[in-house]
Amino acid sequence: MTRVGLGTIAREWGRIGCVGFGGPPAHIALLRDLCVTRRGWLTEREFEDGVAVTNLLPGPASTQLAILCAWRLRGVTGAVLGGVCFIVPGLVLILALAALFLADDAPAWVLGAAAGAGAAVPAVAVHAAWGLVPGSRRRVGARRSARLRWALHLVVGGVAAAITGPWLVLVLLVAGAVEVGARTSGGDRRTAWPVVLALPAVGGGLGAVAWVAAKVGALSYGGGFVIIPMMRQDAVHTYGWMTDAQFLNAVALGQITPGPVVQTVAVVGYAAAGLGGGLLAAFVAFAPSFAMVVAVGPRLERLRDDARAQAFLTGAGAAAIGAIGGSTVPLAWSLHQPWQFAVLGAALLWLLALKRGVVSALLVSGAVGVLVAVL
Repeated sequence: MTRVGLGTIAREWGRIGCVGFGGPPAHIALLRDLCVTRRGWLTEREFEDGVAVTNLLPGPASTQLAILCAWRLRGVTGAVLGGVCFIVPGLVLILALAALFLADDAPAWVLGAAAGAGAAVPAVAVHAAWGLVPGSRRRVGARRSARLRWALHLVVGGVAAAITGPWLVLVLLVAGAVEVGARTSGGDRRTAWPVVLALPAVGGGLGAVAWVAAKVGALSYGGGFVIIPMMRQDAVHTYGWMTDAQFLNAVALGQITPGPVVQTVAVVGYAAAGLGGGLLAAFVAFAPSFAMVVAVGPRLERLRDDARAQAFLTGAGAAAIGAIGGSTVPLAWSLHQPWQFAVLGAALLWLLALKRGVVSALLVSGAVGVLVAVL
């Protein structure tokens, strides 16, 4: 283990937290440039192993990768410091924007920007799902039965996201368990995956905020977007903390700020209980990532070659991709103005046909919303 000073970790991981716009691809590229290319702290193989194993874990993979890289350089202390410095810049920015966008007396141009950026969110979900398909299919294998199961998991995940928000995590877990069972049938069946119920918490207040955030942080198989339907169900329908339009704003803010889309839950917590709710939601959502990396760091590499872990990821991952795509249905249903549907169509063209970036799509859409509001 290369021993790096804590001051260096705080500075470098904090820098990535400030400039890491663009989601996981940008975070991985920045971490690779720092740890492998410029500083030589990790070999290319060590870094690729880190990418592989963090993708096997539930939760924000790029955040877990940042924590894991820091852990390899300075142990538990480095992991905690690096993870915090990576998360905090985006968290501060997203909470500041939440205070502006969710204010009762927000200016017209702010509301317009929110409506414009929110209109592009369903297109961002489609783009996220489409980008995950090729890599996931490569893991499936050549057998026809495996391809059929993958397609079935994909469809089931999409339907679940569209119509069964609070039960989505159960669908992902079942899809993963089915794939494990299919691959171990006739052989060693001594495997057990935890079944975590995705039921809404009883009551409300900070306890409900913590419960929603815990589900987001511990059960987001396949990336941050997969928990959007579940989060929307809790925030909009179960507890009534936000309107559909405000939730779209929250997702947009999670995309245009540095850091993982999981930070959307901080906006939900802010809507529920102010600044304290936002900070609590962020703490609870990110705590599982720290716990998993720190607790099982020495054994994470074994997951890469674990057949049962790979099988579970194939099943749950396919369902997650379907869920990300299926989330576009309720998100698009939340739009009301004709010009918002025009923005949505333009965003789809921008992302899928022209292959431009997500941040630019949201910023341009927000600018269109400002023009509509002003004119």
